Amino acid sequence: MANLLDIRRRIKSVKNTQQITKAMKMVSAAKLKRAQDRVVAARPFATKMTEVLTELASHTSEDFHHPMLDARGDERYLLVLITADKGLAGAFNANLIKAAQSFIRDNAGKRVELYAVGRKGRDFFRRRDVTIAEENIGLTGKGRVDYAEALELARDITRRFTEDEGVDKVFLLYNEFRSVMSQRVVVEQILPVSRVEEKSADEVAADAGGKASFVEYIYEQPPAEIFSQLLPRLIETQVYRALLESVASEQGARMTAMDSASKNAGELIQTLTLNMNRIRQASITREIIEIVSGAKAAA
Repeated sequence: MANLLDIRRRIKSVKNTQQITKAMKMVSAAKLKRAQDRVVAARPFATKMTEVLTELASHTSEDFHHPMLDARGDERYLLVLITADKGLAGAFNANLIKAAQSFIRDNAGKRVELYAVGRKGRDFFRRRDVTIAEENIGLTGKGRVDYAEALELARDITRRFTEDEGVDKVFLLYNEFRSVMSQRVVVEQILPVSRVEEKSADEVAADAGGKASFVEYIYEQPPAEIFSQLLPRLIETQVYRALLESVASEQGARMTAMDSASKNAGELIQTLTLNMNRIRQASITREIIEIVSGAKAAA
């Protein structure tokens, strides 16, 4: 049985750990509020931009070609995996890594290369038989992402797709922020940009509740000029949103994990304190018995 000194040392150690977890929870809570506000502000623009451009692309002539729109083969994938640079965030990184492994297994017949954004994903797959085409460390570690940093990442991804003939499709894998307690792993194809299939009049009428309504697009500039300007912006917006979602999810996951750790530390302190009191009471009782026995023997 542990002696009183060992238990006291352990209680002190757990209390110190509890102070650290409480401080980390407070820091994550402050960062989460800012990250959540930025995600909420970015979502409508990113969603609408994707919707408009994919629909606009479907109305272009079949003779029109653009390197970011034209479908290629289906053999070579680039998976952009966005993980955290730090741990202590519950299952945040583990869920992303599992999803990446599932993606690679599901596409076993393809050549999948990894673009690792975040230290945790990079470190995990560096020890596995996975080709890491590029890595970007420290982008989300400070708890916020600047648009300039997302712009640089998006341009690098676009350049690899448009200039490198070794990539047929590009996928983003990240955690979408739902709430402090919940994040959803998302895998989405960003390149080539998909074209919305044109619907018939009956399908449009059914979607509109029985009244057909068509959107007619008038090009003030040639399609090549429009798409050359807007398609790179679309990828930049999608990458920026994914990074914002990842940062908010990471802070929410860390806040939840540190709250659970603080509660567990409190329960452990109570158990250790109860144990210590029992040992001390037993020690006092034994000493009293020894004194009484010694007094009787002396009499």
